[in-house]
Amino acid sequence: MFLNASIAIHRLNRQGQRGSALVIGIFVITVMFLMASALIHILQDSDEQVSLEVMGTRALAAANSGADAALAQLFPLSGLAADRVCLASSSWTPPDLVGFSGCSVSLTCSEHLLDGVTQYAITSEANCAAGNCDGDSCIRVNRKVEVLARD
Repeated sequence: MFLNASIAIHRLNRQGQRGSALVIGIFVITVMFLMASALIHILQDSDEQVSLEVMGTRALAAANSGADAALAQLFPLSGLAADRVCLASSSWTPPDLVGFSGCSVSLTCSEHLLDGVTQYAITSEANCAAGNCDGDSCIRVNRKVEVLARD
């Protein structure tokens, strides 16, 4: 009789445990799915940050190049004051190179006379864009450089 009672108890325990491995398996799969989706989201954010950093560097280089071009017009190689050009508003077209693709530069120049010395303020603003800017998958970056020069 003792043997029959232990077999009956054993059968009851096995019947009560049926399906628990399935519940644990589903729980583990769900947790792994959530961890994988979080990792994918983190990697996408990282890629976007790298793209913004590269575009920011391109825009800064374009703004610096535009300021250099404005300084070259302001202080020409001839050294003559009559050859100086300080336009209130103009644009500079970057060369057709990979680093400047999608960039445009606008320039402003103003001159001020202070204590008999002419001072020039040059502002170069570069806008660089990549992607489909007509849609919603466009990355735009803007950098501005200000340069002060005098005679």
